[in-house]
Amino acid sequence: MSPDPFSYKTHFKNKYNSFHLFSSYQQIHRMKLQNLVVFLIFHITSLHLCVASTDSSHPQDPYSCASASQPPYSCDSSDPSTKTYDFCKTTLPISRRAEDLVSRLTFEEKATQLVDTSPAIPRLGIPAYEWWSEGLHGIGFLIRVQQGISFFNRTIQHATSFPQVILTAASFDAHIWYRIGQGFLKATGKYGASFVRGVQGDSFEGESTLGDHLQASACCKHYTAHDLDNWNGVNRFRFNAIAQVTLQDMADTYQPPFRSCVQEGKASGIMCSYNEINGIPSCAHYDLLTKTLRQEWGFYGYITSDCDAVNVLHVEQKYAKTPEDAVADALKSGMDVECSTSARSKDFPVSYLRNYTKSAVEKRKVTVSEIDRALHNLFSTRMRLGLFNGDPTKQLYSDIGPDQVCSQEHQALALEAALDGIALLKNADRLLPLSKSGISSLAVIGPKAHNSTNLLGNYFGPACKNVTILEGLRNYVSSASYEKGCNNVSCTSAAKKKPVEMARTEDQAGYPGQAGAPALAQIIFGEHNPGGRLPMTWYPQDFTKVPMTDIRMRPQPSTGNPGRTYRFYEGEKVFEFGYGLSYSDYSYAFASVAQNQLNVKDSSNQQSENSETPGYKLVSDIGEEQCENIKFKVTVSVKNEGQMAGKHPVLLYARHAKPGKGRPIKKLVGFQTVKLGAGEN
Repeated sequence: MSPDPFSYKTHFKNKYNSFHLFSSYQQIHRMKLQNLVVFLIFHITSLHLCVASTDSSHPQDPYSCASASQPPYSCDSSDPSTKTYDFCKTTLPISRRAEDLVSRLTFEEKATQLVDTSPAIPRLGIPAYEWWSEGLHGIGFLIRVQQGISFFNRTIQHATSFPQVILTAASFDAHIWYRIGQGFLKATGKYGASFVRGVQGDSFEGESTLGDHLQASACCKHYTAHDLDNWNGVNRFRFNAIAQVTLQDMADTYQPPFRSCVQEGKASGIMCSYNEINGIPSCAHYDLLTKTLRQEWGFYGYITSDCDAVNVLHVEQKYAKTPEDAVADALKSGMDVECSTSARSKDFPVSYLRNYTKSAVEKRKVTVSEIDRALHNLFSTRMRLGLFNGDPTKQLYSDIGPDQVCSQEHQALALEAALDGIALLKNADRLLPLSKSGISSLAVIGPKAHNSTNLLGNYFGPACKNVTILEGLRNYVSSASYEKGCNNVSCTSAAKKKPVEMARTEDQAGYPGQAGAPALAQIIFGEHNPGGRLPMTWYPQDFTKVPMTDIRMRPQPSTGNPGRTYRFYEGEKVFEFGYGLSYSDYSYAFASVAQNQLNVKDSSNQQSENSETPGYKLVSDIGEEQCENIKFKVTVSVKNEGQMAGKHPVLLYARHAKPGKGRPIKKLVGFQTVKLGAGEN
């Protein structure tokens, strides 16, 4: 697939985790931006893009990499001094090279490199460095781009916008996540690992082929138990899930996506979250960052704070008494670098690691060796990206150019992802699909129907194409009238005057990206057979009575919490997890099953069946070998009973013989999509 360096965004945000892309692009090229709000950098191997403001209302940050006096790139062979630097010798191990570079830095230089906007070090031939953007479903410009990006003497103003993750998740297709991840650079658990492997340039599955080389560095976030943004006066900075994140919930809900990211996806970055976990902020949690991530899971990479989370330790959470204590708490816990918005934010005007690391050392709250460890992890990642291998035009991926942005291949993939993820939820009397020849007019109702931006979700940049739902439908029926209708539930009677009859069909289109409108039109008019399935449970309105601060998964009768997710929720549902209709009916049969039940026995965890408190034991305590030994294979036969070919996700669940008392009602243990023609088995 052709490279599309401006079509990636790794912020995969769901209930449990998300991704952030740490990447690089041309150290010698600048972005021509107006109204710069945040810094943007992403790295693709050996290339690094810098940003510069052209708006006088946003003065140039002194740490910006946009400086004519700085070295064009690291380890320039035309500079004789670079031949004496071990960190420039590509034949040496990454660890040795990073150690050499860190040893050459002065203390003042070290402190400046701990943040996302770090200045050049001319005496060592090292350019300034900036990282921070989002890479969830296409490059997310968190800035108002008006002039575009200057890239190899050409201006790029758009990028492929893939569907938001909640829609792509409905495809139940891990491989499409991998392909989108590839498209970003070449342009939850299993999904997350597939996405990370695609972004970093790894193989789709099996043993990692990365070695010490990264095409890009993908960072999984927000670690961990990050489940609340703002609810009833409790915001993400102050949320402390005291006595609510149980060991069992951590083990079977909140941690598995991150473990998969690290061990299966080989992610090279982790972002710790703002929230506290049972009284300890994630970014100051030694057990989570060092013991679990590095020692237990074998994480190899850098750990960054969520933006300004070190400041939050002191100012918002009052966990640290002084700024120096906040710096010490973060670095000693295992955090390496700080994402700071100090250069563009009134809320957080000070970068804590940049401004208080020196005084923290002087007050003996943190040691220089702890700073060196953090920098070693940072520079190891930058070296794996090829940023210290010399001339970037002679490195791998140096042929990536603007002609590969918004490529036809990536736009076709964006359409495919939207088609596969849209879920048909209602189709009363099988009104859909509509006949292209039999429909002469349409009424399109709704405030979002003629707004293409609403299809993109959040964390998005300028799309290659912008098509509204109304425009997409008019490609099939020219006589399509439009009525804005109601903006919200408190709609006036005047606004209801024209749209008096609600539709008898319903699609879950989520945020389908730049190709969402044509995808929806193709499904409505029968050019594509919908196959998406909901990746979440749709709760009734009464569920909003459950406090958002109660993030326990299992039902709590004493508090009125009926449980969360399809695994534990015991109340009525509007739509179930995995629900989705098609224009075809599918039948299933177990073709081969080695056994129909699974027994995991452990004498040390005996528990009375009548006990109200469920017993549990960590898999790590039981032994992973035992779990591997009791695996067995299930083969399912699927038949398309309909008249249309379709792509159909097959979901396999396991259930406990006696659910309840902490045991899940059922659990998804496998899924696979199949493409079947009409009547095909």
